[in-house]
Amino acid sequence: MSFSKTITSWYRVHRRELPWRQTTDPYHIWLSEIMLQQTRVEQGLPYYLKFTTAYPTVFDLAAAPEEEVLKLWQGLGYYSRARNLHHTARHIAEELGGKFPSSYKELLKLKGVGDYTASAIASISFNEATAVVDGNVYRVLSRYFGIDIPINSSEGIKYFKELASELIDRKDPATFNQAIMEFGAIQCSPRAPKCSQCPLNDGCLALKDDKIQQLPVKIRKNNIKHRYFHYLVIEHGKHTVLRQRKKKDIWQHLYEFPLIEADRSLDKNEIEKREELLKIVGQNPFKLERYSKDSIVHKLSHQHIHTSFWIVRTEAPVHNTVRKSEVDTYPVPVLIANFVREYEF
Repeated sequence: MSFSKTITSWYRVHRRELPWRQTTDPYHIWLSEIMLQQTRVEQGLPYYLKFTTAYPTVFDLAAAPEEEVLKLWQGLGYYSRARNLHHTARHIAEELGGKFPSSYKELLKLKGVGDYTASAIASISFNEATAVVDGNVYRVLSRYFGIDIPINSSEGIKYFKELASELIDRKDPATFNQAIMEFGAIQCSPRAPKCSQCPLNDGCLALKDDKIQQLPVKIRKNNIKHRYFHYLVIEHGKHTVLRQRKKKDIWQHLYEFPLIEADRSLDKNEIEKREELLKIVGQNPFKLERYSKDSIVHKLSHQHIHTSFWIVRTEAPVHNTVRKSEVDTYPVPVLIANFVREYEF
């Protein structure tokens, strides 16, 4: 039996029953694929169900306020995905009459849609034989064929795309694409692949050469940026202060407490003298205390955010406040949400 037929035969027996596999509607396929970028199925599934309940059609998503969409997305991370999702929903609803492009090339023109997502939608919704290549596919192909070309190099991206395109079942590309991704997620998993029960183990070069844990090869980039965030949690009776992040940076359009960003951790004396704090309290008396002795390190893909929360209590007038009881209605980064939950705003 060929590689492709073996993969699809395995899939028919072992596949997980997931809601987006019960449809070929491009709206639902698009939603699921955007949500599952950089996200495990177990984490993404509840969000998919929340979104399809709140926004059954692309018109519903397009009509929603961006803040509402970001709030529903809260905790899933990589918030540019949510902003692009909303932008593209509006484009499809308003410019395309609610109809998704039906080809890989046209799908690629949508904001937030890259090679992988365009291939998934084109094959599953429109039966176009265009191969998907995600982390699962890289792993299956590199191990089975014994390929040590780095998957995050230009050469590797091109090579694996061409190989997947040669292997795809042109009569049923939707099933093949879903099958090879599922095979990588369940059977040929990163750390504990089920090699002894694998239907492809007779021809797997990585298994033969004892290189399962060495493949796929990925170039490691050690360019982690360290940032130091000091949040000012204003306590003014029943009110506090939130601000929206406007700049093109992490968490764009989400809300947070007034922020002092520095190149290192700051102590109490340094915080008390900062202009960002004095602009809020003016010359009025205030009490300042650090919420926790240790900084919280919030790890993103290329950044580590060292975060401290400083409680600022003042009875003087404070501008642009919100009720503390309403803070949890705003879309905020997960580290802010965790603090609010713990601090019991």
